[in-house]
Amino acid sequence: MILATPLIESFAAHQPEVEIDFLLRKGCESLFAGHPHIKELFIWDKSTKKYKGLFKLLKQIRKKRYDYVFNLQRFASTGFLTAFSKAHHTVGFDKNPFSFLYSKKVRHIIGTGTHLHEIDRNLMLLEHIVELAPVIRLYPSAEDFDKVSRYKTKPYICLAPASLWETKKYPEIKWIEFLNSLPEDINVFLLGSENDAELCNNILKKSVKTKVFSLAGQLSILQTAALLKDAKMNFTNDSAPLHLASAVNAPVAGIFCSTLPAFGFGPRSENSFIIETNTKLCCRPCGIHGLKACPEKHFKCATTITNDQLLFCFNS
Repeated sequence: MILATPLIESFAAHQPEVEIDFLLRKGCESLFAGHPHIKELFIWDKSTKKYKGLFKLLKQIRKKRYDYVFNLQRFASTGFLTAFSKAHHTVGFDKNPFSFLYSKKVRHIIGTGTHLHEIDRNLMLLEHIVELAPVIRLYPSAEDFDKVSRYKTKPYICLAPASLWETKKYPEIKWIEFLNSLPEDINVFLLGSENDAELCNNILKKSVKTKVFSLAGQLSILQTAALLKDAKMNFTNDSAPLHLASAVNAPVAGIFCSTLPAFGFGPRSENSFIIETNTKLCCRPCGIHGLKACPEKHFKCATTITNDQLLFCFNS
């Protein structure tokens, strides 16, 4: 969803008269709270009565008679909504099962030889329609910045150590090594959802550094973005916090373990770094989106990343 925002920014910058609605899954609507360029949010609750909700959404969408519907996903459910939306123009990627019904389908290109960023892939849907603005952007409110202002009284960095995929997670012991090598006068905030609180607390307890604080589960998405904004540096895995930092142009160092930046999910902030192993591994990458465990059982794509690589980004 964060990497879809350049489509919104393109219209806002070059055709501000266009009205934009956005469809997203329930639980993520706070991401666009107070967004100045979105008129209406459609929310699909996939957890209860999934398909009943899908048909209800279709009915709402068809009433709108949109000029354009753009589908950035490759799943059948959203392809169904797009194909039968009654929009004048439907645009999406050719990998979607319903793309044969679109008025325009665009080849979806991903792989180690392409080096296309995800936002560039997404913006291919807008080519020849509007001038492109390849900028990831979210809009934390004044209240969001006020909420986190108490954490900004001293220089600080943020660590987001979690990921949905185990092979994307920089190991806990390596995070602790990094924390223990930091100057004592820098504050460190550990970030994540409620589900990440246990990991963050484990890192906090095992670190000898005293100025480490866990905020996992205590901040909203936009409040987290507001905190990332003014950090000396933010350290993340190849996961959502990386893009959250990019969306407010915050300094960020993205750690890529089993995945590759060439897949198109690297940082876009002006001050950004990519951290990955310098060891050549025939097993890397083992997948585009990460796996539940290292297939080779050694996880060298993560363990061979050195602490000096993280310190270089901290000191830069």
